Amino acid sequence: MRLKRLFALAAATSAAAFVLGASPTAVGDVLLIDSIEHASLAVPERPTRGVTMESVERRFGAPTRREGPVGDPPITRWDYPEFSVYFEYDRVIHAVARR
Repeated sequence: MRLKRLFALAAATSAAAFVLGASPTAVGDVLLIDSIEHASLAVPERPTRGVTMESVERRFGAPTRREGPVGDPPITRWDYPEFSVYFEYDRVIHAVARR
């Protein structure tokens, strides 16, 4: 009996949302798309995977800070005002935007 009431409540809520023209899924999708579009505008250009240290420095200038190398394989981090670049040996493995 309790399960029937739960299904009835879910059906009534869905019907009310449909009648009022609101769809929880559609609203969520719009917010996600808006969020992605907003985020893509705010992300600075960054080095791509596989680019050499020399190419990164030529394209973006000298980093504000250099860390490493650490570990095996050696991982080095270069910090720029808008992003950080991670290298394995002398190649970019990842570049992330800084907040």
